[in-house]
Amino acid sequence: MLLPAFMYLCKSMRKACIIILTLVFCSLFSEAKKKQNIPDPYAWSITQPLGLRYNVPMDTLMRNFYSTDIPSSYSTAYGTTGNLGTAAFSKIFFDRPLPSEFIFKEPFSHWIQTASTWKFYNTHIPYTQLSYLTGGSKQNAQDDLKAVFSGNFNQKLEFGASVNYILARGNYQHQAAKDLAYSIFGSYLGDRYDIQFFINTYNFVNQENGGISDDTYILRPEEVQGGQSSVDTRTIPTNLTDAYNRIRGQEIYATQRYKFGFYQEETQDTTVIRTFIPVTSIIHTIEYNANKHRFVNQSLSEDTTFFANTYLSLNGTNDETQYQSIRNTVGISLLEGFNKYAKMGLAAYATYEYRHYTLPRDTLSTVIEGLTPRPDFVNPRSHSENLFWVGGELSKQQGELLTYNVNGKFGLIGSVIGDIDVTADVRSRFRLWNDTVQLKAYGFFKNTEPSYFYKRYTSNHFIWNNDFGKVRRMRVGGEFNIQRWRTKLNVGVENIQNYIYFDNDCLPRQESSIIQVFQAKLNQDFKFGIFNWDNEIVYQKSSKASVIPLPELSVYSNMYLLFRIAKVLHVQLGVDCRYYTKYKSEAFQPATLTFHTQDQIEVGNYPFMNAYINMKLKQTRFFVMMSHVNQGVFGGNNYFSLPHYPLNPRMFQMGLSIDFSN
Repeated sequence: MLLPAFMYLCKSMRKACIIILTLVFCSLFSEAKKKQNIPDPYAWSITQPLGLRYNVPMDTLMRNFYSTDIPSSYSTAYGTTGNLGTAAFSKIFFDRPLPSEFIFKEPFSHWIQTASTWKFYNTHIPYTQLSYLTGGSKQNAQDDLKAVFSGNFNQKLEFGASVNYILARGNYQHQAAKDLAYSIFGSYLGDRYDIQFFINTYNFVNQENGGISDDTYILRPEEVQGGQSSVDTRTIPTNLTDAYNRIRGQEIYATQRYKFGFYQEETQDTTVIRTFIPVTSIIHTIEYNANKHRFVNQSLSEDTTFFANTYLSLNGTNDETQYQSIRNTVGISLLEGFNKYAKMGLAAYATYEYRHYTLPRDTLSTVIEGLTPRPDFVNPRSHSENLFWVGGELSKQQGELLTYNVNGKFGLIGSVIGDIDVTADVRSRFRLWNDTVQLKAYGFFKNTEPSYFYKRYTSNHFIWNNDFGKVRRMRVGGEFNIQRWRTKLNVGVENIQNYIYFDNDCLPRQESSIIQVFQAKLNQDFKFGIFNWDNEIVYQKSSKASVIPLPELSVYSNMYLLFRIAKVLHVQLGVDCRYYTKYKSEAFQPATLTFHTQDQIEVGNYPFMNAYINMKLKQTRFFVMMSHVNQGVFGGNNYFSLPHYPLNPRMFQMGLSIDFSN
């Protein structure tokens, strides 16, 4: 036992030494550069559907950089199949994105960039950020390479590109993930004309093991290991041994705006400065999406034993589902602030969208012995829709006392006739003693048509044809924030009617009754000199846990020392913990990439802890970490994130990120 551990430690230290030497070299390189008096770079994202810009921070923060490559770190409570880059979902209901039209990519939403989540840059000088994150041994290595480049040709024109490659072999059998995503982007921000574009392509290939076949290997390993309390996770048998999912997609997006207005002249000393004041703008946005999902299982025996039904073939499974859409939005807006009477912005727009769906080919015309009897319906292999909405937006983004945004759209043509989608938020601030209190109220009302794939689907193991009604959701909430106290409280409630979920048989169902979900989230941080303690506590309650199961209490806590060495090396040294109460979590169905209800197994009531050292020197960030450091020490052995899907065991990880500015 000691020799393999020693060899593993030596290999890890050798890799750490290489990265540390790279860190020192890059730091010396950065120190040797001549100082230039240039403006700081900045970044922004855009809203939908009108492409309005809002500033976002650059991805250069040191604090908590270490948590980037922990599969369970993307939410206070997170459900994951274990490996980095594989299917996952947030157990915090209000953190879940609204269902997309291509439901099979939802489990990968954290790894798929979109035009709405992407950061555009203005850097004045070429900017490159290169990151390499790694962990584990040769057998279960986890590597994550990220690169972003952005450069300005002048003050108005910018182009960039990015790539993200994940190769994670997994700590359990038949769990490897290979995810590749790359994009190009750019912008031109002129006085009268703006354009921003984003092109993203991704190809994710994930092995599927269907979970471990015997939970005893994790819960009571001595029973199956001849009395030994430790187990080699690579030897634990799994339900599937020759199956994989492939998710492929592409998004091409561009938004452009032409502004009408006038120039205003101002004299400073002897220089006349001309500033363009926009009054009205015409907007056009176009977006193309293409998605494919393929599930393959080449083990004939497992294909008929793991799945309850087999409809199309006894020779294994090879299902492919496709979706394409193209959307055009045109609008006109009256801009806020062009004179003292223009206290708000007002916009109106219209959207046309074409969608096309393709299901796996269904050619059986006779009954074959051994196959599950077919349902008495046949879904069309392809389906197309033409859709049309009109909408408007009212906003006030200038000023400190009160800002707001209200956006609503209404479906007029196609299956979206009668759709209503209204979102709103209002922000204000006021003085309280010597502090500033920030208040926010938010809400939405949605009466929307569910995705076509919830209604029609054909595959080797699942076939359904549903007549689902529109889903009605109404959420209201508020947020109270005092930065000086390091306190933020967010309370909200949502009522849902006709909620669609996947039941115990992994089939979509619609719950006609009204379900209410309540959530209260408190962020409270403490600081005493170099000692810091950050906390996030989430309480949530579902009125119908059999349909929307949720852990009632979820906690994230991070205690660390934050200090500098020799005034240049920033260090964050600490330990963090994620915990949520026990509940009957959703299970994972690999054939459809969906999470479905079950009423047999409880997960939770387990602390997942990481010990780390996080550092930044000039433009270089670096960390070393032991993830799941408490495994086998305290907390028990029930470290399952989902039924039959345990979290990764203890693993040494490290990472390096360098920001180059030429």
